Amino acid sequence: MVALAAVSWLIYWVLVGSKHVETDNAYVQASSAQVTALVSGALVSIPVHETQAVKEGDILAVIDPQDFRLAVEKARADLDQAQRHVRQYFANDRALAAQSAVRTSDIDRAQAELRRAEVEFGRRKALSADGAVSGDELTSAETQLAAARSVLAQAKAAATAAAAQQDAAGAMTIGSDLSSNPEVVSARARLAQAELDLSRTTVRAPVSGVVTRNTVEVGQKIATGAPMMVIVPVQDAYVEANFKEVQLRNVAIGQPVELTSDLYGEKVKYTGKVIGLSGGTGSAFSVIPAQNATGNWIKVVQRIPVRIALEPKELVAHPLRVGLSMTAVIDTSKQ
Repeated sequence: MVALAAVSWLIYWVLVGSKHVETDNAYVQASSAQVTALVSGALVSIPVHETQAVKEGDILAVIDPQDFRLAVEKARADLDQAQRHVRQYFANDRALAAQSAVRTSDIDRAQAELRRAEVEFGRRKALSADGAVSGDELTSAETQLAAARSVLAQAKAAATAAAAQQDAAGAMTIGSDLSSNPEVVSARARLAQAELDLSRTTVRAPVSGVVTRNTVEVGQKIATGAPMMVIVPVQDAYVEANFKEVQLRNVAIGQPVELTSDLYGEKVKYTGKVIGLSGGTGSAFSVIPAQNATGNWIKVVQRIPVRIALEPKELVAHPLRVGLSMTAVIDTSKQ
């Protein structure tokens, strides 16, 4: 009987036991989403409660939006004012361009008057030598010549000033139109930020899952960045199984896993798949890592976390919660 039992155990070990590794050091995990306030204010509504199942996009809390609505109205008014200013810049630019053209025509007229005055003065000066022109006429012609020169100088100065003003006005509009002007773009950005802040007064679920660690109440003043609650996506739960290092010799990604939960017992079986092995042992990433380079050293078998994906349909039929204990058996015969 003893020999038969030993042979039976040996056959089982060769055919089955040696091709499976098992651990009960396994727990349900999920990538929880912490919900934080993106704006500050008083909470006026919290339509969810602890343990409630929510879907992505559901309203979790509402922050008093009155101040943010006023900010949006002010930003809209600032944008309208900026657009009016820019339109005025373009109008001034056109007006100064027309004024500059007028100043240029004034220079042409002044130059024509100067040439006529020079001709008249030259003619009378030539005739004055023979006494054909009186001294008063010559003096009058000289005065008109000086006046024409002065008018030309004034026209040139006015044209220079008009050109400078046009350049200054053009600097406010050069390389842009109404929609791309920096003042309008800046005002539009402030409006977009105000509208974004207003939308953030309604806090929505980032993922589907179960509400937990709900720490806020109606009337509470919440600060920007303060944690409000946690959403646990139980439908995306996975198992983290901690196998001994001596068990992982033949473990590979993709191998099938059979799991049972302490919650449902042996009657409910979960099928999973190995999707990853941790980059180090648990002790290597502990707050106070082991100091093995010491005189008093005792070898301890290390464990490496193995991540196991679960079938979504099985999770729907038998939901799990984060932290529940599991037993995992990996079939290492499948490579």
